[in-house]
Amino acid sequence: MTTDYLLFVHGVNVRERLENEQQKTYRYADSLFDLIQREVPSLQLRKVPLYWANVSEAVLRDFQPSITNASAWQQFWYKDFRTQQLLPFTGDAALYISRHVGSLAVEQLKEQAFSMLTGYQPDDRLHLVTHSWGTVILFDMLFASRWDDPDIPGHQSVQDIRRNLFGVPPGEPEGIRLASINTMGSPLAMFSLITLIGRFNEGSSHDISPKLENLLANLTRDGNKIPWQNFVHPGDPIALPLEKVVPILVDRSERYIDIQDILVLGSGWLEMLAKPLKSSFLSLVNGGNAHNSYWNSLEVARAISKIILTTSL
Repeated sequence: MTTDYLLFVHGVNVRERLENEQQKTYRYADSLFDLIQREVPSLQLRKVPLYWANVSEAVLRDFQPSITNASAWQQFWYKDFRTQQLLPFTGDAALYISRHVGSLAVEQLKEQAFSMLTGYQPDDRLHLVTHSWGTVILFDMLFASRWDDPDIPGHQSVQDIRRNLFGVPPGEPEGIRLASINTMGSPLAMFSLITLIGRFNEGSSHDISPKLENLLANLTRDGNKIPWQNFVHPGDPIALPLEKVVPILVDRSERYIDIQDILVLGSGWLEMLAKPLKSSFLSLVNGGNAHNSYWNSLEVARAISKIILTTSL
């Protein structure tokens, strides 16, 4: 029986319990995976949750007192938003882009991916489900040219990961076939600026366009486009639409991707409180809740399960 692998990559503010990290049993995607499985009980699904938060956690933890112990800190507004949302997001971004932390992350992710994707068959399918900064990390690993230098740490791990995805050099005819892309609360639109500015200068080592377009071209030789669902909560301060951004990066002729921005709403009292204030900065009180709401969203689960079912036909 064909297996559909759901490869999850989390974003900021996801921390597993210490015992889960030690046992390498990552649970952050359990709720969403279970919701998806209930929607398609006849299909064989396998969860592949990749985890990288522990790579940057110690650095951010040691750095935060430099901010919060400052004499002026108590006079700052929305301190919780700064420490719980802004600092983790920008901190994780800055640390991953650095070569040292980035290489540690890709080596850890390679080990996890290999252990959980072992034994896939030629007819099996892979569905990417990424959240927040996890979208950027995965796309950077798979497609950015900064990992092509054989002398840098992490090069071999990235090449090994790429070799196991059908259509990505260096092992284009090999690997598991990508069936769909599902991004949640993704800042990929902001990251794409690195690609766009590189086109007007000497290029960027973070440019994901050439290899991503190569993958899509290889996957769509039969004429079927790759479905890409970008889930966006309107109150999520990190999420941005991708419907008009992705065709600028790749697929200008719109031959390869069927991309949709899908608006989803959360629940709970913070959501109710923030709705009347949606045009005000006060709505950020629900920003963190909105950004993490995708993991428990039945609407997201149903949309992903529908894509899985469609690609299985």
